[in-house]
Amino acid sequence: MKIIRVPDYEAMSKQAADVLIKRIKELPAPVIGLATGSTPKGMYEQLISAHQNEGLSFRHVTTFNLDEYIGLPPSDPNSYHSFMQETFFRHIDIPLENIHIPNGEAALLENECTRYEALIDKKEIDVQVLGIGENGHIGFNEPGTSFDQITHVTTLTHSTRQANARFFQSAEAVPKQAITMGIASIMKSRKILLLASGLRKAEAVARLFSGNISEDFPASVLHHHPCVTIIADNEALSLSNMKGRTI
Repeated sequence: MKIIRVPDYEAMSKQAADVLIKRIKELPAPVIGLATGSTPKGMYEQLISAHQNEGLSFRHVTTFNLDEYIGLPPSDPNSYHSFMQETFFRHIDIPLENIHIPNGEAALLENECTRYEALIDKKEIDVQVLGIGENGHIGFNEPGTSFDQITHVTTLTHSTRQANARFFQSAEAVPKQAITMGIASIMKSRKILLLASGLRKAEAVARLFSGNISEDFPASVLHHHPCVTIIADNEALSLSNMKGRTI
């Protein structure tokens, strides 16, 4: 794992955007895996700025989002379809047909999971952006998820729903299930970029760096991946003895 220590959220966002910009410029048809939530928002702002002010084009980019809530229509402001449109996609020149997000309203959810996994296999993700949950989840792969799991329907833990409640009117309003890329799906990516910011993530980051690999802590599987870069700020690293080095 390559660890990049940065002072704060803004620096984390800038560094993450720089990694993606480099890949987008290097590859003729880059495929980028994207995440939602508070952590990557600053990165998206930096990418939008590069598009609007520096001429960075996304017309040749294909994206795959990690997950989507089950039961929320794309128009719902709390859906990840809506989040991505408002936060990123509508501000850049990416073709709509190049955007892939699971359909949480599919009549046959298992078929949707199979369809999405097949698309991932066909396109092959060059860089997958991840956050890390306080319980170690990546995507919506909760503790106990098999490392062999591919795209699937998952039931969200109470702690995950509580953590996401700030985006809803109440914790009860947070959907109980989601479609998520599986751990095995994520691990197919050529490169993985994990972002962590703030004191709330410090315990999870410290546990990740402990080196113990267990399905009880999904992010620990990243120790098995050959190309992982972690960008974390001082607060997220406050419980870790890491100064920005490779482990």
